[in-house]
Amino acid sequence: MPRSHPYRLPRVPRLPLLGAAVLLSLGTLSVPAQAAGGPPPAAPGAGPSAALPVVTPTPRHITSAGRDLRVPERVRLVLGDGVDAPSTEVIERALASAGARHIDTAAAGDTAPGPRAPEAKLTVVAGSITDRAVAGALRSAGGTVPATLVAEGYSLASRDGTVVLAGNDGDGVYYAAQTLRQLVTGKHTLAAVSVTDHPAMPLRGSIEGFYGAPWSHADRLDQLAFYGDIKANTYIYTPKDDPYLREEWRAPYPADRLADLRELIQQAADHHVGFTYALSPGLSVCYSDPGDVNALKTKLGALYDQGARSFYVALDDISYTRWNCDADRDTYGAPGRGSAGQAQSDLLNAVQHDFVDTHPDAQPLQFVPTEYSDTADSAYKSVLREQLDPKVVVQWTGTDVVPPSISVADARAASTVWGRKVFLWDNYPVNDYGQTTGRLLMAPYDKREAGLHEALSGIVLNPMNQAAASKVALFGGASFAWNDEDYDPDRTWRAAAGYLAGGDPATTRALLAFFDTQHLAPTFGDTNWQPQAPGLAARLADFTEAWDSGSRPRRQAALRTLDAYADVLAGAPGQIRAGVRDPAFLAQTKPWLDALDLWGQSLDATLDGLRAQLHSGSGQADFTRAAGLARQAAAITTIPGTTRPQGTVKVADGVLDTFIAQAPAM
Repeated sequence: MPRSHPYRLPRVPRLPLLGAAVLLSLGTLSVPAQAAGGPPPAAPGAGPSAALPVVTPTPRHITSAGRDLRVPERVRLVLGDGVDAPSTEVIERALASAGARHIDTAAAGDTAPGPRAPEAKLTVVAGSITDRAVAGALRSAGGTVPATLVAEGYSLASRDGTVVLAGNDGDGVYYAAQTLRQLVTGKHTLAAVSVTDHPAMPLRGSIEGFYGAPWSHADRLDQLAFYGDIKANTYIYTPKDDPYLREEWRAPYPADRLADLRELIQQAADHHVGFTYALSPGLSVCYSDPGDVNALKTKLGALYDQGARSFYVALDDISYTRWNCDADRDTYGAPGRGSAGQAQSDLLNAVQHDFVDTHPDAQPLQFVPTEYSDTADSAYKSVLREQLDPKVVVQWTGTDVVPPSISVADARAASTVWGRKVFLWDNYPVNDYGQTTGRLLMAPYDKREAGLHEALSGIVLNPMNQAAASKVALFGGASFAWNDEDYDPDRTWRAAAGYLAGGDPATTRALLAFFDTQHLAPTFGDTNWQPQAPGLAARLADFTEAWDSGSRPRRQAALRTLDAYADVLAGAPGQIRAGVRDPAFLAQTKPWLDALDLWGQSLDATLDGLRAQLHSGSGQADFTRAAGLARQAAAITTIPGTTRPQGTVKVADGVLDTFIAQAPAM
């Protein structure tokens, strides 16, 4: 469904429309049209042709347009209609990262560079695709103007000294800029490509809906900037331990807390993210009390006044076997599924009709029901399906609270039972339940079937208490929601590591080794839906097979191979601390990095022991040292007050510890 951005973003002054002929007369946009059916000509002086760069989320259509473009020190940036200040900033940062030192910015009405500014050899044009000048420049650069303009979509073409970023709307211009950022292939080079792209799902992002210590204000500001980078457009604010959302939901926010929320709303707008404010009145609301209904609308109104335009009522994790007031029994009868559905339907419809529908620019109300984790019909779902305003968006967590997988058939069943496309609240990588004690969940976002966009209105992931570490999974979730039909979990996982590493190969490799030791993803039961340390486990299995062969040459070769990876593991914490520039990531993962440091040393000592055995020694001293290091590693605990539940940290548990314990007997 089309989605208009709910916020008024800061914008550069509105620029006049400019005919394509005038724009081409600048001299920097004289791009020959691509011959029909033939490859685009190589740009004179451009760099060597290269494979397509990895762009995440994966664009729907991306093709090479020949050799890389040369990015000179002086670049001309022409801004057409519909470009806001945040989009301009992303474009300028991308050009600077490619080696541009001087960016001469001009409105589309300007006809020539200033008298003191030499003519640039690269021109970047950005603006609305409905601006005829921008569309004409796009075609001249070998790009395509789509027949249907999907919300948030964009087209991009880069060829022959020209780059054109054409957005279907303001969000699309911003996302085109985020793609440009990823087309930088080196110092002074930019990939020549043609891109036509738009998201598969209208809602993509995160829901801060976990128990335990909420994120800090700094965490949230950082997350909202990150969402812009990965083309996520939704952040739902509903930390369970914010008292003003649940226990004290009727109480107004203190001035300082309200100021923080206002800053978050503005930060979200600056990065083209919709800030959704969620209230959880279910623990104490009296559904039939007009005073409580008005209190809920008043609380939402206070956030509307701060700039919020998207609202949500959370009725999860409450009981419908009792009422909170006698008046509800009088109005709805005995507590139960059907009566709870009726009471909630009345409340939600009142908010939609009397608040959302009467406030300009407000988005449809969102809601998570009490029955949120299955596809079975019930009296509760039946009432809501029949009586809830069809505009209200319903959330669903899959076939379980933490589902091992989600298929298109599952989502269609949920959409049928709720009478509308459901909005997936995916409980990954959240780590606030018993089976996640001591764990970071850093496996790729996976086991969600291609084609889910046909049955879902969107996906938000419920992240960990550790905000920065959650970026690994959130990177994948946003990519999947943008283009689920061409989503590669491993490719996106590697891209997430590269993002955190700032593109440094050694740090990327260290991060991937670290992520592998935090790969296990549990469910609420005894089944894990992602295994622990599959990369390390495969290496240890290969080593064990070679060792068990009894062949001395095979054992020596196996030791050399595993030694090399043991060095990567042992060196990963130091490399990550040196190469990751995000201090929050380093602070929040510190116990796990400390433990990995010791586990890596323990593995090194174990291999020393095996090497000694291979040369007719006992290796006992090395094995004793390995066991001592393992005990130290296993004693490290999570940071108090930051995680629910607390416990000793887990690092490749069941894989690395098992190998180290069994090695002396090998």
